[in-house]
Amino acid sequence: MSRDVMQGVTVYKARKILTMNPAQPVATHVAVCNGRILAVGAAEQAEAWGSAGTDERYAEKVLMPGLVEGHCHLHEGVVWLYVYVGFYDRRGPDGSIWKGLKTTKEVVQRLAQAQQELNPGQHLIAWGFDPIYLGQQRMSINDLDDIPGEQAVVIMHASMHLMNVNSVALRMAGIDRDTDVEGITRFENGEPTGELCEFAAMFPVIRLIGNPFRSLGQSAECLRLFGQIAVAAGVTTATDLVNELQEASILSLAQETRRNDFPVRIVPAASGLLFGRDVEACLSRLESLKANNHEKLHLGAVKLVVDGAIQGFTARVLWPGYYNGAPNGIWVISPADLSYIVEQYHKAGVQLHIHTNGDEATEVTLDALERALALQPRLDHRHTLQHCQMASPAQYRRIKKLGLCVNLFSNHIFYWGDAHTETTIGPDRANRMNACATAQHLGIPFAIHSDAPITPLAPFFTAWCAVNRITASGRVLGESERISVADALRAITLGAAYTLGMDDKVGSVEVGKYADFCVLEDDPLSMAPESLKDVVIIGTMVGGRAFDVPRASL
Repeated sequence: MSRDVMQGVTVYKARKILTMNPAQPVATHVAVCNGRILAVGAAEQAEAWGSAGTDERYAEKVLMPGLVEGHCHLHEGVVWLYVYVGFYDRRGPDGSIWKGLKTTKEVVQRLAQAQQELNPGQHLIAWGFDPIYLGQQRMSINDLDDIPGEQAVVIMHASMHLMNVNSVALRMAGIDRDTDVEGITRFENGEPTGELCEFAAMFPVIRLIGNPFRSLGQSAECLRLFGQIAVAAGVTTATDLVNELQEASILSLAQETRRNDFPVRIVPAASGLLFGRDVEACLSRLESLKANNHEKLHLGAVKLVVDGAIQGFTARVLWPGYYNGAPNGIWVISPADLSYIVEQYHKAGVQLHIHTNGDEATEVTLDALERALALQPRLDHRHTLQHCQMASPAQYRRIKKLGLCVNLFSNHIFYWGDAHTETTIGPDRANRMNACATAQHLGIPFAIHSDAPITPLAPFFTAWCAVNRITASGRVLGESERISVADALRAITLGAAYTLGMDDKVGSVEVGKYADFCVLEDDPLSMAPESLKDVVIIGTMVGGRAFDVPRASL
């Protein structure tokens, strides 16, 4: 379109624009037309195409690219329908604070209170529980059976890789001493304790309660809650990194995300775990549902889960094993199956996002990817190791050689860093966790993430974790793996966009990209690194449409 016929141009003036474009790192004006960036620079550059005038609503604010959360889940909008029982205080979508619970007794008390508000026949569902903070004694049916009533009680752990249930739930799900499934924790007499580890053990209970965390994630109500959370966090592009590709849910997701007032671009990844070795079924379903893609919905990638959670002792770790002597974790996908599955998706040209927490899971995944790439070389595949928390320097060198990306779980440093040092993997391996500096030094494309709702959706907090590497107790964990504020900001914008194959559309303020911005009160590059998590977010813009954070949330 020529300059003479260009219409609908709006120029936004800001105190400063951080572009994340190294060729033009800062600007003061950006021109927007038809939801895309038309020009960036000083006033003269931005107004060169002509405009209806300069919009000065952000004249005293700082703009940067809309933040990109490369690993989260839409059920961040679902969990608030249920009871929070986590250790740390947590802010809900309405701005209210749920106080963290410090003992098993406090958890049971909150659940007993919630039970009084249940409708007849309704299950009592809670989330966020993390027993690693609560001493050596694990929760069991002996605790949960104290809650009155005949309803099932189901508590998802913070990691979503484990759950605790009461005796009623075990009975309803058909789990008893004769159930031969890996991951059922037992008393010495062989009876189930009510702690179920990983998906095979949890599946009968998930089926019993209707899998609400997945099924409701794409409902209109929960998507609106997710959108509220995203705006408050400055996020304009977010993933749903395990999507079961149910047709009705995808149609609902497509419909809601098309709305002008929906404030986030969503990038779902198909659940390869659901389809197992039947890769063709997944590919067929995915190809069919990609017809629903539009500017705010981007289906195409596949997610695999290889192991579990480090703090739940279900991650697969290499020698010397768990620091406290716990047995090794659980293969969610066996190494033999993983090799076949990775090869098939790779041959089909699909981008894979692969969950590996423990270093043994990373090693087996690297073997599978190396084999697939040897059989069928592919340039710019952008296969991404998600979490990749315990990778060794040698494994990072293999990651570089294979052309992989990594998306590191930096929030773990704060929330579980002390537990990893003292209980799960010991100080040496804890110090190298989520090694952003190593990835950067080797030139490996990397992002950092929250895995919301595992930890809160808050990319500036995630960046703070990568920059400072401070645990909840104030310990610095692996000082040599700290990165600069500028590098952390890139990781939550263009870095994350690259791992999603969307760096041509989002992640920087450049001509032709979507007009997606995060609006800030101050310049994070001028703040002290230890204050990065406290940057004030005023709102976002998605495709040229502004969304404000409610004043009560500021």
